[in-house]
Amino acid sequence: MRAYTLLVAAGLASWSCADAPPSTSSRAGETAEASAHASVAIVASSPSASASVAPVITAVASSSLAAASSAALPGRTEDCPQGMVLNEGPFCPALTQNCLDHHTEYDAAKDARKTVSERCLLYEEPSRCVSKKRRPMRFCMDRYEFPNRVGELPRVLTSWRSAKKLCEKEGKRLCTEDEFNFACEGPEMRPYVYGYRRDPTVCNFDKPYRYPDHSRQMLEYDECLADAACKAELERLDQRERIGDRTTCVSWAGVFDLNGNANEWVELPGEKPPNRSGLKGGWWGPIRARCRPTVTFHKESDYGYEAGFRCCADARSP
Repeated sequence: MRAYTLLVAAGLASWSCADAPPSTSSRAGETAEASAHASVAIVASSPSASASVAPVITAVASSSLAAASSAALPGRTEDCPQGMVLNEGPFCPALTQNCLDHHTEYDAAKDARKTVSERCLLYEEPSRCVSKKRRPMRFCMDRYEFPNRVGELPRVLTSWRSAKKLCEKEGKRLCTEDEFNFACEGPEMRPYVYGYRRDPTVCNFDKPYRYPDHSRQMLEYDECLADAACKAELERLDQRERIGDRTTCVSWAGVFDLNGNANEWVELPGEKPPNRSGLKGGWWGPIRARCRPTVTFHKESDYGYEAGFRCCADARSP
């Protein structure tokens, strides 16, 4: 098997469109990858956006039963608001991850075209931290994707700006890029939230791609659900799983669905408007869906049918 080494530094990874298939742009010595599939998944919400640019459990009745269910969930919750999980430990800002085996789609077409997803099937263990020292991190993260309620579908078709406001309305904030990286890969720096081998039976990704209708621009989430045509298009494209349905895609700290299901907006510290927006984790399509890559192409007002988010908060002092 051929080996490919990826050097990834927090704040330096740059991929063109919503998580995946490769292009040839680069940043900080790193091969950046853009997805032809995902390039039609995000739509600019400004009035100048062209129409040709495509976009875009049953409730527990008993409180004692609910408490028992919560207690059975993995992870630590002390010093965090309800519904959030504590992520604490040493974070590596820059690391190397060596891919031993790529998906046949990538090996067959990577030299002929620039829009094939760079899906790695197997990474060498372990990943290697190349930073001089690790940084201690301690923060709270929503256990699930927004709205963080079991049985509901993750919210999508939401811009970075709207996601930021929704988190702030709950007394929280958008997660930063480094927080997402650490929550997803953990101190072991795993490429996927669960380990080193790609497995679509663990997380919701590698579903067959469905091409959006480019003749109409989709609306943001609430407006889309109220519009018959937009709602029908979302339902046609949609391969989200309901929050809590899948129990296997869980992080070392007890956070669910950080890879796949819905792409997640994060804040890129140090950037100025409209470039503070990044997308992490991947969605349900046949794309990278790994922990460390960050899509930085989309602006704060952009939104897409696969673009969601979750919230973070500072942990209370122990």
